[in-house]
Amino acid sequence: MHDIITLPGLGGSGETHWQTLWERAESRITRFQPASWDRPDLADWEQSLERSVARCATPPVLVAHSLACLLVAHWAARFSSAIAGAFLVAVPDPDGANFPGEAGSFKHVPDGALRFPSLVIASTNDPYGDLEVTRQRARGWQSGLIVAGALGHINASSGLGDWPQGRALLEAFRAGLRR
Repeated sequence: MHDIITLPGLGGSGETHWQTLWERAESRITRFQPASWDRPDLADWEQSLERSVARCATPPVLVAHSLACLLVAHWAARFSSAIAGAFLVAVPDPDGANFPGEAGSFKHVPDGALRFPSLVIASTNDPYGDLEVTRQRARGWQSGLIVAGALGHINASSGLGDWPQGRALLEAFRAGLRR
């Protein structure tokens, strides 16, 4: 199976976030590490992701949350390293009222088709991503889209614990990827 790299969003994923819980449960899951989780710099985050991908023996699956979903699109437009696919959870709207000002370098998101299989997981009541905007983004990226219900921002505040539904979706996505 493919290695997995988690890509938390702004602030990183805390102790009770599903990404952190997944990392603890499976040794093949590693986290990319930018210089700052709180003052995101697009160029730094891209380079950090590129280094993480380069360390994998085979093309990995990226598991991105929130701001890191936008990172994946930016990185894919600049770098040609192979990945098996991207699992993109809670894609934020960079033009939305709640988009954080400190993430301004991420705003101009490439909207063309991603060069690898991808699946967007959305919530019907995400304060950072209007569902219709997320649908448009998924279409532009030629990503699959699963609307998982009213899960807020699909983060620790959503009370998901280790988010078994998300884990099942990831496993189904991984099963469909080329070995």
